[in-house]
Amino acid sequence: MKKRFVVPLVGLAISLALPTYAQQKDLADPQTTQKILAIDKAALEALNNHDPAAIAALYTRDAVFLTPDRPIIGRQAIQNWYADMYMHQSNRPKNCMVKVDGNAFHLIGTAGNELWATGEYSETAQGKTGEPIPVKSYNFWIYVREGEDWKCRVDAWGLTPETVMLVYKSFAQQPAATPSPTANPSTQ
Repeated sequence: MKKRFVVPLVGLAISLALPTYAQQKDLADPQTTQKILAIDKAALEALNNHDPAAIAALYTRDAVFLTPDRPIIGRQAIQNWYADMYMHQSNRPKNCMVKVDGNAFHLIGTAGNELWATGEYSETAQGKTGEPIPVKSYNFWIYVREGEDWKCRVDAWGLTPETVMLVYKSFAQQPAATPSPTANPSTQ
């Protein structure tokens, strides 16, 4: 009687384990994951230090940086975009953080030279009157191997709706003050 239950139980265990194994085959190995997480850490340090050259060095020569405003193409253009942004004291974010979904980098193709990941980015920006604005975006990255190093080839991000509204409220043109209908005009 016990043998009749063992065979189906083993079959069930194998059927549950196979999808898990199949899902793991598209992930980068632990050493590669650590290398890319180190790149992300260097990027955060460069962002928090407002260092456009250090940020741009983490991208490929032909990288595409897709902002909510427009695409920025090429390492030099990315460096220039950050330099222009940091030129204004109010455009110097603080507390930059990245969270890669599950710390998982997924293989593209079979050569093992390209990976993709999704995640979240956050920072504290400064509003028009100096008030802190929590900025959050959802991101998509593609990394490629260049020799022994990894670089970001695609960095696409989209602000969350909450962030868009906070930024809009801070920077939107305020209506001009209108005199009260009950106010008496002054005479001279």
